[in-house]
Amino acid sequence: MGSSIRFGRSQVRVEDARFLTGQGRFLGDLAFEGQLHAAFLRSPHAHAAVTAIDSDAAAAMPGVAAIFTGADYRDSGCQALPCLLPVTNIDGSKQGPAPHWPLALDRVRYVGEPVAMVVADSAAAARDAVEALAVTFDPLPSVTATGSALAPGAPRLWPDRPDNLAFHWALGDAEATDAAFAGAAVTVSERLVNNRVHALPLEPRGAIACPEAGDRFSLHLTSQNLDMGHGVLAQMLGWPKERIRLVTHDIGGGFGLKFFVYPEYALVLWAAARLGRPVGWLSDRSEAMLSDTHARDHVTEASLALDAEGHVLAVRAGITAAMGAYLSNFAPFIATQVGNPWLTGWYRIPAARAEVRGVYTNTAWVDAYRGAGQPEASYIIERLMDLAARRLALDPAELRRRNLVTAAEQPWRNAMGHSFTGTDFAALLDRVVEDGTWSERRILAMADDEHPAAPSLRRGIGLSCYLERTEGVKEDHAWVEVTADGEVLALTGTQSTGQGHETVFAMVVADQLGIPLERVRVVQGDTDRIPQGHGTGGSRSLAAASPAFVQASDSVVEMGRVHAAELLEAAAADIAYAEGRFTVAGTDLSADLFQVAAAAQRTTGKPLKAEGIHVPDFTPTFPAGAHLCEVEVDMETGQVRLLRYLAVNDFGRVLNPMLVEGQVHGGVAQGLGQALMEGIAYDPESGQLLTGSLMDYAIPRAADLPPFETDFVELPQPDNPLGIKGCGESGCIAGPSALVNAVLDALAPLGVRHLDMPLTPERVWRAIRQAEPPGQGRAAT
Repeated sequence: MGSSIRFGRSQVRVEDARFLTGQGRFLGDLAFEGQLHAAFLRSPHAHAAVTAIDSDAAAAMPGVAAIFTGADYRDSGCQALPCLLPVTNIDGSKQGPAPHWPLALDRVRYVGEPVAMVVADSAAAARDAVEALAVTFDPLPSVTATGSALAPGAPRLWPDRPDNLAFHWALGDAEATDAAFAGAAVTVSERLVNNRVHALPLEPRGAIACPEAGDRFSLHLTSQNLDMGHGVLAQMLGWPKERIRLVTHDIGGGFGLKFFVYPEYALVLWAAARLGRPVGWLSDRSEAMLSDTHARDHVTEASLALDAEGHVLAVRAGITAAMGAYLSNFAPFIATQVGNPWLTGWYRIPAARAEVRGVYTNTAWVDAYRGAGQPEASYIIERLMDLAARRLALDPAELRRRNLVTAAEQPWRNAMGHSFTGTDFAALLDRVVEDGTWSERRILAMADDEHPAAPSLRRGIGLSCYLERTEGVKEDHAWVEVTADGEVLALTGTQSTGQGHETVFAMVVADQLGIPLERVRVVQGDTDRIPQGHGTGGSRSLAAASPAFVQASDSVVEMGRVHAAELLEAAAADIAYAEGRFTVAGTDLSADLFQVAAAAQRTTGKPLKAEGIHVPDFTPTFPAGAHLCEVEVDMETGQVRLLRYLAVNDFGRVLNPMLVEGQVHGGVAQGLGQALMEGIAYDPESGQLLTGSLMDYAIPRAADLPPFETDFVELPQPDNPLGIKGCGESGCIAGPSALVNAVLDALAPLGVRHLDMPLTPERVWRAIRQAEPPGQGRAAT
């Protein structure tokens, strides 16, 4: 069978009825008989030696079942958290070790690091006992600023890393890049800060471990990737995987943060095995700000070389990337191999070089967050393009047009040695410039009399163009099972965190089988029912899983054809299938899919079930887009107001436009949040987290954002059987540079050339005051 999927049909999310009527099932809704509750004593110091832990008073408190330390965990034969994707240094050596024990042993390295675990009859009793623990700390000097970690004399986190260097990695041709810069007519350079942020999902993390029959344990947790967690937790505890069942229910947002294995997950599972009772832990918001992975946090020395006509000759980036105190599961890989291969963006740049120094700092560890390395790389090239346009007195859109890779030149191998194909950058740029009436709005933004009644307001317009590689996997599995009671189960190893998987996968299976959407139920989040999968990340779920669902659906039909032949007393070759019914060709004899499934169940004792395996010829997909942002800057206060945001994207064939628009809106909101107001901050002296709650860490509200305008240029991905490309991360990639470019466009007449994110009113106000000549009316006060 060929694909019967109907693309371009907006379908309201089927899962929303459950959520809106309070029938969602989140981790906080679970309670198990005899359940104990865990709480953690977390380090109040950014860096300190742990010299003693006195737990006597806490152990004697009512309801306390156990108190565990790092030594207890280590001495039981368990292992530290692994870094799953290490990188090779520029000299060929391996990156240095940094053992990450779930509970600190003799030293703590960031504020919030777990030191001891209390297990009690109630969460309140556990928290009270944590307060009674007496831990002796010997404070040590700390370093929290990424740009200071490599400085001579900086406090050292690890004895074998005197320079705090976790790794030094490089990609690209250094010699060719240096030669291009030497012969360039124009060069521009800037020090760019990609600020540290928090993904901040609505539902914080948590885990509940439960003993089961046969010395097995189930772990209910908030995870985007059960398959990876299954293997890592078994490795840490020294258990066979078969001893552990991982279960995830509804998840209130993930954005990459819930992809990884955290200390608390291993500890509650280990404690449940020690105590023989369920043990659970739910993070609160303040604890989450301390202990969740953070993201971004790069300081980059970036340069662009061009000829006199504005053709880019080379790009160069020297990146210092914070790892935090420990190396998370994917952190080195995210900072190096995810974004930097696409540093050249969608431009024809002959030479490129990126060098990344990963550094240890006395901060929470970092890892992937929506876009995962690609927002950082895109920010570099898009900021440099605007700097170059201003230096050459060219329209920023025109400079980009002169350098873009055309559709005819694809597949294109870029200067980093990586190839992409399947889009038309000129069409995207033309659409955003045309729909955004770019030239007219730039003239308006630059007009001196733009606001005659409010001369303190200046408008700016910014452009950002992105190319994304959505992460692929070697193979993706899906299962389709037709039950005798009239339901089709679509089983997948991906995991919805709010994207609408229950809708889109049901649409794929329903269309392929020709049955009503309401007859399909998506099953996910259980390692006992779903033997393998790759979780949800890298905007890959629909592109990777849908072809597998098509295969599984077709296989179910072929299997059903045999049973239908028996049921209808005909030859299998004479059985046709359409719109949910098997029919004997040339007759009116037929049976629907569910009647045949019931017959198959009676005959074989097994359900009508098939597996689909999608093994792509070329794993990634390459969405791309051009985004336009218009802003208004109050010159008296530094306040930035967003006036308009237009996102033109190529996501290949769009299955459900309503869900795709929602993904764009959410990603843009997060990208603009990083650019405008979000930022994790640590006190440089004490290492204390200064943004530990939503009173201090600002995220955009609806009133802070303009209505988003979206448009699509649908160019099917040639290497994907259904022509699908990923869409979930685009807004986070394009949004920051579009907004920063717009604000700098507004401030350019003052000579303001650069601002670091986030563009808070104070930061913008100071830049305005510093740019004004002495004696002007708005001098700094």
